[in-house]
Parts: sequence; C-alpha cells; structure tokens
Amino acid sequence: MLKIILVAGARPNFMKIAPILRAFKKRPEINPVLVHTGQHYDQNMSGSFFEDLGIKNPDYHLEAGPGSHANQTANIMICFEEVCLKEKPDLVLVVGDVNSTIGAGLVAKKLQIKLAHVEAGLRSGDRSMPEEINRLATDSISDYFFTTEPKGTINLLNEGVPEGKIQFAGHVMIDNLFFQLSRLEKMETSLSTSPLKSRIQKPYICMTMHRPSNVDNKDTLSGLLETVQQLSSDAPVIFPCHPRTKKQIEKFGLMSRFSFYKDQPGLSSGVYLFEPLGYNEFLNLWKDASLVLTDSGGLQEETTALKIPCITMRENTERPVTVDIGSNEIAGTDTEKILALGKKALDGKWKESRIPDKWDGKASERIVEFIVKEL
Repeated sequence: MLKIILVAGARPNFMKIAPILRAFKKRPEINPVLVHTGQHYDQNMSGSFFEDLGIKNPDYHLEAGPGSHANQTANIMICFEEVCLKEKPDLVLVVGDVNSTIGAGLVAKKLQIKLAHVEAGLRSGDRSMPEEINRLATDSISDYFFTTEPKGTINLLNEGVPEGKIQFAGHVMIDNLFFQLSRLEKMETSLSTSPLKSRIQKPYICMTMHRPSNVDNKDTLSGLLETVQQLSSDAPVIFPCHPRTKKQIEKFGLMSRFSFYKDQPGLSSGVYLFEPLGYNEFLNLWKDASLVLTDSGGLQEETTALKIPCITMRENTERPVTVDIGSNEIAGTDTEKILALGKKALDGKWKESRIPDKWDGKASERIVEFIVKEL
C-alpha cells in the first residue's frame, strides 16, 4: 500500500487538498495521511469545516502558528520531520505557494522522500512576493509537477524540468468549486449570507483585498477605496474584510468610507464592510455577482471557471490563462482603469471569455492516476 502525506497550512490549501483526498478515498491501494501545519490558525476550522469539504479531520496538527517567514518555516520543518520519520511515507504532496509548501518540501527531500507539487510552474515574475520565492524554491526540489494551465508547463520546461515528470492535470481548486456548488443549493437556507443576499439590489459587486502592496500604503489604499466607492453608486459592494486590511483601514482613518449591513433595511448603494466569511458563505454571494474585485489568486481562477467578470488589483498575475482566455482583467492600482472596467462589467459589456482546458472538475482524478502509475 502506498502511504502519501498531504500537507496544508491554511484554509485555501484545504480547498485544494480536499478533492485530492476524495479521489484517494476511491483507491484502496493508497493510505493518505493529512497534515495541517497550523500555519494559519483559524477558529472556524472545526469538524464542520472538514465535513463541508467532504474530507476527514487532519491526522496531524503541527500548530506551527504565526511569526516571521523564517521562524514559521523553521517551526513547520522541525515538526514535520517528526511526522515523516514516524510515518515513513512513499510520497509527500504539497499544494500552492505558502510557507508550509516549501517547509514540508525541504523536509521531504532531506529525508530522501519523493515530493509532488500541485499548482507547479506558476510564475508572476515578481520576486518581491514571498509566494513567488516559495513557488520557485518548491519547484526546484520537486519530483512530480502538476500544472493548472499550459503556461505553467512551459515555465517548468524552460527551467529544465524533464517533460515526463510534468502532468498538465487541470485545477483542483476548480474541482472543489464544482463540488461545493453541487452542495450549495441544499445548504443555502442555512448559510449566514442567505438573508443578506435577499436584501442586495442587483447588480452587485463582491470584493476582497489583503495584499500589503494595496493595504500598507495610505495613499494607495485610500485611492482604491475611493474608486470602489464611486462604483458603489451604481451597484452595492460586499466587502468581507481581512483582519489585517481592517486594521490598516482603521489606522489610516478610512473607516468612514463604509456602510454597515446591520443598520440598513436594504443594500442599494455603498461599500458594505463585513467580517471574513467562510468559503460557502462567500461563494453563495460572489457566484451571482456582476463583478468581483480582488487581489487574490484563487478568485481570479474561480471567477474564470464561472465566467464572472473579475478585476485584479495587482500589477501582475501568475495565472495568465485567466486573462488570456478567461474573464479576468489586470488593473493594478490604476484607479481610472478600475473604474472604466467596473462600469463596463456593470453595463454588461465585458469581454468574451472561455473556461480553460481541463478545468472540468476532474483534475484530482488525473493527479491520482499519475501518482499510482509512477509509484
């Protein structure tokens, strides 16, 4: 029997791990071991969270916790080494580009354990992003590479990775999206966002923003919020706010720019600030939005899969397929461009888009087939 350790460190990682675990469950020759590094501690990660994902609770919780990049990565490595020495896996599988990805990857290779990287080959070209360093470093030591789009495969080949070690599998995040959409109708009445949704005037906009480049500079943050405010006169904006973003908004004295749901009989205009929402709660909202504003990588992809207009408030993207054929547009912090694109989306004049190849909900099955064949 093949023993495979799957490593995740934060909520978005579990969205990617979940469909792979569900695919492993169908294969009696595989014994999967789920490790939660605890890179991001989240009180909402209860048993119901994993039940919603259709997976078991983690077999190990390393409780690495917050800290500097060096401190956090070191804690993950120390704790994960003990797991590997105890479990003696045939393969360690990591996803994405967080500190847990490179930390666990380094441990695996030092112990001569084969390493697979899901979402391999993505490149933004911006080495000021910690995620870009993690992506480059993880791909430099991996044995098997699962790419989400053709450009990822091209990047790896250009970096000298043997073609036979690369599998263009599609995107496990989209597997999870389709899985959750199939379950959403049954749970919709129990979701905390259902009453909110019934009060939103259509069209409406959903927004996320958390990257330091957008929220750490007062002028940048103020300019972006002013632009979003202008858009909100045509369509209400739902903004589940990252704790760090909220802290910066308060620090810079910008809280007066927002409206608050509890004080409103209906949501017809304005930017409405909310606490962070769970995956299904937010999906229930953005899946029917006329526009999504974000600086997140995952939402660029998920909106592309549902052909929802998306404006990315970053200067680059490591997910070029979302722009090349998908429904995403890169606007950076160019407020005039954001405003023009926003009005275009609200007027129903967005560009034609397509769903990328192999974003069909079966990426996990392709990954499992490849692993079984190789090992």
